[in-house]
Amino acid sequence: QVQLVESGGGLVQAGGSLRLSCTASGGTFSSYTMAWFRQSPGNERDVVVRISWRGIPVYEESVKGRFTISRDNDRNTVYLQMGSLKPEDTAVYYCAAGTTFGSTPGSYDYWGQGTQVTVSS
Repeated sequence: QVQLVESGGGLVQAGGSLRLSCTASGGTFSSYTMAWFRQSPGNERDVVVRISWRGIPVYEESVKGRFTISRDNDRNTVYLQMGSLKPEDTAVYYCAAGTTFGSTPGSYDYWGQGTQVTVSS
């Protein structure tokens, strides 16, 4: 059983930056696709970015050039560096782990508890 714990959320002004972390325990972290999803009230949980076990990232269009995902397999941790934040980035951000490279929530087997990111205008 894989457990994921996110950290790093908070309140930031538009244009600012935040870095989210997600640390895994149990399982073989280096073999998993890792992803960040986000969900705002009344909306579905949507993928933001995913990174393969080989370290190949795929970004959702609205965050390209602003967000960067990275993974440290020695620390069992995946990071999401978020820059040039916009109010529309406000959401609960979830870390997820899975064995496929899908873009939908159903593609992932393990989830963190979520961390709130709020961007003020």
